[in-house]
Amino acid sequence: MSAPARADLRSGTDPGDPAFWRLPAAERAAAFAELRELDRPVVLTDRATGRPFHALVRHADVVAASRTPEVFLSGPGVTTPEPARWVRTLFGDSMVNLDDPHHADLRRIVSRAFTPRLVSKVEEDIRAVAARIVDEVLEHRPADFVTAVAAELPYQVICNMMGIPGPQRREILAQINHASEHTGVARSRLRIPGRGLRALARMQGVIAALGRERRRRPADDLISALVTADVDGRRLNSRELGAFFSLLLVAGVETTRNALAHGLHLLTTHPEQRALLAADFDARIGGAVEEIVRYSTPIIQFRRTLATDHELNGAPLARGDKVVLFFESANRDGAVFTDPDAFDITRSPNPHLGFGGGGPHFCLGAYLARQEMKVLLGELFTRLPDIRSAGAPDLIPSSFDHRVRSLAFTFTPPA
Repeated sequence: MSAPARADLRSGTDPGDPAFWRLPAAERAAAFAELRELDRPVVLTDRATGRPFHALVRHADVVAASRTPEVFLSGPGVTTPEPARWVRTLFGDSMVNLDDPHHADLRRIVSRAFTPRLVSKVEEDIRAVAARIVDEVLEHRPADFVTAVAAELPYQVICNMMGIPGPQRREILAQINHASEHTGVARSRLRIPGRGLRALARMQGVIAALGRERRRRPADDLISALVTADVDGRRLNSRELGAFFSLLLVAGVETTRNALAHGLHLLTTHPEQRALLAADFDARIGGAVEEIVRYSTPIIQFRRTLATDHELNGAPLARGDKVVLFFESANRDGAVFTDPDAFDITRSPNPHLGFGGGGPHFCLGAYLARQEMKVLLGELFTRLPDIRSAGAPDLIPSSFDHRVRSLAFTFTPPA
């Protein structure tokens, strides 16, 4: 690796230290602010592996790396640690771990599958699922917002969109829960032990079987479109379909559920912002969603690998170097956001990086996530106008995402 500046951070305030990801959010934000004050990207060390990496903490640096994919490669893997080769061989490559031309090929197939008819159908479905969820909340009075509301909406919408029958949904959900029980952050790294991999294999087996069935008997759903589409002679095979569905579960379910949970808590702990939203919901809900995503930043970081020697903001980077794009830090950059630590639903402009820094890996599901959040928050605040969190979210320490395990909530049932 080249020899750029190294940060001299206090123990426990270094993002390469596992202890950092167990700090309160305010302390992490202060440490990132300290890093942003340095004049160029610095090298930190992943204490779990002993390997150095360049920390990109400024908004401009994260955007520059995101929009130069020929230099900053995703192919070796965007998570820490990088996925093992045998795992990628067995389960297929997620689109986030691919570079062009393979990434462009898959993205083209997926984009073509989202026809105007399918998009319209999904928008109607979001409204129907959101209404049903609130009906069930009123009937059963659940205690946990994450399980009953925030996780339920995106999961059911994804399953409806894919065309997954009820029995398979229950089986897939059981495997997701089983994998989650054995998924944790060990030494600040996302780790899925053997039992979690077996659950993932069973889940992808269900999806592969559905793909084979849809090739024989296509239906009006996304699985059929993906496995029968002929885009320049290409369609998704079983492994690609399984990898795509796994990506949807993270990008389309986990991130949306976490943003919704953080959103309810933010609107509870900032009553003046809640009042602003209630005063003109239709005009302000778009800005509220963007600010919730900026402030909570559901995905904390992705990593890249240098394809060639390169200089970024005065830092010499060498071919093979690792860089980490800290979206969490970029979304609090005072050079871009006025009063960045304030939660302000009227913030404009709001060029947050909650869906990525642009370029070919900008989140495919950004539109879907925004629609889900707008519709569900509208349904909740219309029918349960005093709904609020009852305490802080129970967070799972992670260097990858701002995952909410549970969130107690309360409301007054309508008369």
